[in-house]
Amino acid sequence: MDTALLLAIIGALGVGSQWLAWRLQLPAIVLMLVVGLLAGPVTGWINPEREFGDLFRPLVSVAVALILFEGGITLNFKALRDAGPAVSRLVFLGGPLVWIASSLVAHYAGGLSLETAIIFGGVLVVTGPTVVTPLLRQARLDRRPSEILRWEAIVNDPLGALAAVFAFEIALFLHGEGTFAITAGHLVLGIVLATIVGYVAGRGLVFAFSRGHVPEYMKVPVLLGLVLIVYATTDHVLHESGLLAVTIMGVVIGNAHLPSLGELRRFKEHVTVLLVSGVFIMLAASMERDMLLLLNWQTLAFVVLIMVVARPVAVMLALAFTDLSWKERIIVAWIGPRGIVAVAVSGLFGTRLVDAGIEDGALLAPYAFALVAATVVAHGFTIRPLAKLFDLTLQAPPGVLLAGGSDWSVALAKLLKEANVPVLVTDRNWFRLRRARQEEIPTFYGEILSETAEHTIDHNYYTYLLAVSDNDDYNALICTDYAPEFGRNNVLQLSRYVGSEKLSLPETITGRVLAEGMSYDAFSSRYREGWVFRKTDLSEEFTLDNFRETRPESIILAVIKPSGTVRFLHKDHAVKIEKTDALISFGPPAKS
Repeated sequence: MDTALLLAIIGALGVGSQWLAWRLQLPAIVLMLVVGLLAGPVTGWINPEREFGDLFRPLVSVAVALILFEGGITLNFKALRDAGPAVSRLVFLGGPLVWIASSLVAHYAGGLSLETAIIFGGVLVVTGPTVVTPLLRQARLDRRPSEILRWEAIVNDPLGALAAVFAFEIALFLHGEGTFAITAGHLVLGIVLATIVGYVAGRGLVFAFSRGHVPEYMKVPVLLGLVLIVYATTDHVLHESGLLAVTIMGVVIGNAHLPSLGELRRFKEHVTVLLVSGVFIMLAASMERDMLLLLNWQTLAFVVLIMVVARPVAVMLALAFTDLSWKERIIVAWIGPRGIVAVAVSGLFGTRLVDAGIEDGALLAPYAFALVAATVVAHGFTIRPLAKLFDLTLQAPPGVLLAGGSDWSVALAKLLKEANVPVLVTDRNWFRLRRARQEEIPTFYGEILSETAEHTIDHNYYTYLLAVSDNDDYNALICTDYAPEFGRNNVLQLSRYVGSEKLSLPETITGRVLAEGMSYDAFSSRYREGWVFRKTDLSEEFTLDNFRETRPESIILAVIKPSGTVRFLHKDHAVKIEKTDALISFGPPAKS
């Protein structure tokens, strides 16, 4: 098959699986696994490993390195807060315990040789941020267990791979390839080198970007180029140590407060979606039918014991005597889905073990796929019910974040609060928040675009952002900044004043226009004239038509569904209003 056509097919299958998973609200990795197996060993349509030949392994390795770098760049130390001690325990105590327990299960239940089991146990320390993050978003888990699981996944990703490297070097030593001193020295040298190179590269990039030595349009290419150089040089010294180097580099950059970090992070997120999609399809499609037939009752026993014994016991021991509640410990111990790194590293070491004469190394890839599929399905469909059972979910329906503390926006916030919709009013002016504080409405005093706001405001509580300040350009900037987080349809602003074409902003950097396109001045003047915000319950007796007949001047801003979910109206997003809904409107006072 033509290489360009093969790449196009892999891209279409991967991105298509991600999109379909989003539409169906299913774990994306499960669909990618199914699609990859159907396109590869089931139908024989594609076999990327055979088609790409010697390029297959380097392509997978580089993609995994970029994925880990993106994970590292999201690690901001301020976000740890009270989750820090628990994460440290999971990494430095829980990691080795999971390694030991997983190795024992792989050897005695999975039937792997001791050398292969120890290598595989190191790989299974990894839980996978690309799988954990969507699960946490889906479950709306409380902040502390959510942060613990997210940090554990990202930090353990490279460490688990390095544990497998260590075990692999020892396995080669036991098979007579080199002395213990050479093996240990090689390993230590690779880790030290990876740490130094990753840190120096990160600090060097921060210096160049902050001093203006790299133009804006060149920042992303320079960043990607440096990541590839750091990975290739360190990996040349010790296989997979490049994963540690790029992760450290990402952490350094992510905590450097670069002005352009937001743009870099978003670009890396987009690249990661493509890489995760492509790599997983490639690995699944490259599985051989004979390899899949190796799966038997031992595989089932291995998967079950890893899920219900190895990780839970190790994590519960690691988190003993912490301030976490027993419910938080149980949910952290249970949720441990494996992802792309586990599959990629398993496939890599499995081939190398076979080359070294350890035949059961061929079982690593199918075992890893089986565990990934089982953990993603089991944890994906149990995390939300378990969180609800333990009362560890955000109970309130998703709410509204209002940027702007004018009198009328506070009045709207008060009405939403009375309707049991979570609401937060933010403003840079302390005195503008005075009325909101008097009404006991939650407030945030400060710059909503600041890093402090990013770590203080828990976005899991909010679905909509309303930019309602008196500055049209500032509103547009807020919407542009929050659109990737909330979604373009869920960031709204007031209608802008357009004096002339040269003064208008392009629509690509603005939010959706709230309601019927009223400006700040229109809201303010009508509020001073006595217009009020009101909640009106619809019913069989009082329908939407009745509302419009009795209150023709009122403007419908939002609809509250029976579930408590609020949906704001704008011209680009139609909302079906039903007889069981409640309307949030702005209109003249009721006539006496």
